[in-house]
Amino acid sequence: MKKEVIFGAGAALLVFLVKQGLDPVPFFLLAGAMWALHYYLRNRGLERNFETLESKGEGEFVPHVSFADIGGQETAKRELVEALDFLREEERTKALGIRPLKGILLTGPPGTGKTLMAKAAAHYMDSVFLAASGSEFIEMYAGVGAQRVRQLFSRARRLAQKIGKNSAIIFLDELEVLGGKRGKHTSHLEYDQTLNQLLVEMDGLRAEDGVRILVIGATNRADLLDDALLRPGRFDRRVQVDLPAKEGRRKILEIHTRNKPLAREVDLEKVAGETFGFSGAHLESLVNEAAILSFRKGKEEIGLEEMEEALDKVLLGERTDKRLRREELERVAIHETGHALVSETLRPGSVGTLTIIPRGKALGFMRPAGEEDRSLYTKKYMEEQIAICLGGAVAEEVIYGERSTGAANDLEQAARLARNIIATGLSSLGVVDEEYTPKDRICQEFQKIMDSQVKRVTGIIEEKRDRLQQVAGVLLGEEKISGPKLRQLLALDPEAEATRTPA
Repeated sequence: MKKEVIFGAGAALLVFLVKQGLDPVPFFLLAGAMWALHYYLRNRGLERNFETLESKGEGEFVPHVSFADIGGQETAKRELVEALDFLREEERTKALGIRPLKGILLTGPPGTGKTLMAKAAAHYMDSVFLAASGSEFIEMYAGVGAQRVRQLFSRARRLAQKIGKNSAIIFLDELEVLGGKRGKHTSHLEYDQTLNQLLVEMDGLRAEDGVRILVIGATNRADLLDDALLRPGRFDRRVQVDLPAKEGRRKILEIHTRNKPLAREVDLEKVAGETFGFSGAHLESLVNEAAILSFRKGKEEIGLEEMEEALDKVLLGERTDKRLRREELERVAIHETGHALVSETLRPGSVGTLTIIPRGKALGFMRPAGEEDRSLYTKKYMEEQIAICLGGAVAEEVIYGERSTGAANDLEQAARLARNIIATGLSSLGVVDEEYTPKDRICQEFQKIMDSQVKRVTGIIEEKRDRLQQVAGVLLGEEKISGPKLRQLLALDPEAEATRTPA
């Protein structure tokens, strides 16, 4: 439509200029230059710098996501619902003299469901929902960001009135970009101007406007936010959206598998136990990858094999076509079996899968079996973890007489655990402060921890050298061994081994 209007106006201008006896060539040269500039800016991606939120179109958007669609996060949902009830039960809050909430801050790692929580809040409130990322407001042109903030709030009020709603929720993702500490960007005052405009808009939110607006911000770097945003009267409530616990992971898996055909052999409780540290986004990806694998194999159900393979893929990446020489494969098999042997010796039943199939940057790996989530770690537990990390390198050294670069990541993890033992006061040094404790004492204690675990692991590997080579041979032939089969090959008695495990 715009093109027709432009061409029509151009034709009318041409006729007018000819009738007036003027030369139209300079005018058309100017129009051509302007069109060329427009085309250049569009192709360079600069045209969007002049775009306003008004130009993005309008949509009557009330999300259909409810809190029931969000697995786990019971504490976060309860805190958020309580805050929203202050707005829903306006008469009661006024009677008690409660100040209306203006903003709620959702904090937590990426992928934990902060956006879903904001959408569920809009559904709970039956409110218009508008979302924007912090990066959308920051531009190189002065005043553009502040203008976009004003237009966003104006649009929220207009949309709510248009569809007969008395409230609207504005969701600002990546709030640390928009609301970072002022004065940090000394060469670019656009950041500060944009933040100032957001503060002004939040301070001006009144119920008398006819539309109540609640701002929900999300960030995984709350430490970067300006203090003015966090004071009472702005973001009044902070809701922590953490990584889900085992029960939460199970509920998330149930939600993502309710429309997918699962085989009876798939135990979601077991899968939840093996996905410690997974976010909701990781779990969704896990289920989706399992469904894709079933599709590739022509299966009508998602089986245990697909679920385990998807778990490996999410953890380490896609299976690679990397071809190793025979001697390298043998070394990788010894290395991974060393991890598994030490793990099963110190913690019987702790190995979930052992494989030498390359994935991502890993030439092989040992995946632990599911266990209960931990919040506290003892010195004994962390020393065992160091020993398990060292198992691969020590096994190479015992069998081949030297280590390889394949143990680099294992050694980094072991070193990090050793430093953590010292930093938390669990070493023989007791409580230390790195600033006041001589570095040579810390280095000596670090080396003492590492040497003791190397000695411990060496004893385990040398004692069970034959079992190590036997299992490595089977692994070399089959490429992948399950935890139960590994324990059968090792012929370990869990009860007997547990009683004689070194402290």
